[in-house]
Amino acid sequence: MKVSKEQVRENRMRIVETASELFRERGYDGVGVAELMSAAGLTHGGFYKHFGSKTDLMSEAMSCGFRRSAESTAGVNREKFIEYYLSRQHRADMGKGCVMSALGTDTARQSESIKAAFAAGIERQLAVLGNEKNVEGSTRADLIDTIAHLVGALVLSRACPDNSALADEILDVCRARLISHEASKD
Repeated sequence: MKVSKEQVRENRMRIVETASELFRERGYDGVGVAELMSAAGLTHGGFYKHFGSKTDLMSEAMSCGFRRSAESTAGVNREKFIEYYLSRQHRADMGKGCVMSALGTDTARQSESIKAAFAAGIERQLAVLGNEKNVEGSTRADLIDTIAHLVGALVLSRACPDNSALADEILDVCRARLISHEASKD
């Protein structure tokens, strides 16, 4: 049975979105092609009709995750963004959360093309944050500093046991310090 071009596009997008979430949950090596295709509701054999390799999918899935993050960040009050980013809810929902905190360390061990896609995602997020009214006057260095603190705090918290007092303390301390720092700039 022949599949329409529209259905092919929809299938590809479903694969990319499924991969984006699964890669953030389990890392690039934690998900095989067969499992990924099954989760997307498609057969394993169809994968190579859409992608030349798992690496191609990794790059596209990462870009999808960064695009979704940029869309959800646009127009959000900076203090509210910090509060959400460094929350228990965001910490627990790795599959729907930030690409940088979920895949940063995995990406460091990948090919240059994957690293380039990751860097492009960081640039996209910096551009979105830099265009917001609530960060007018922030320099690129300020934006990088904020993102690095957010990502680092979330990574450290996630590396602790789930119900660890330290996991919560890292989130609480960093959230309070970042919000205090933002308020002092006003």
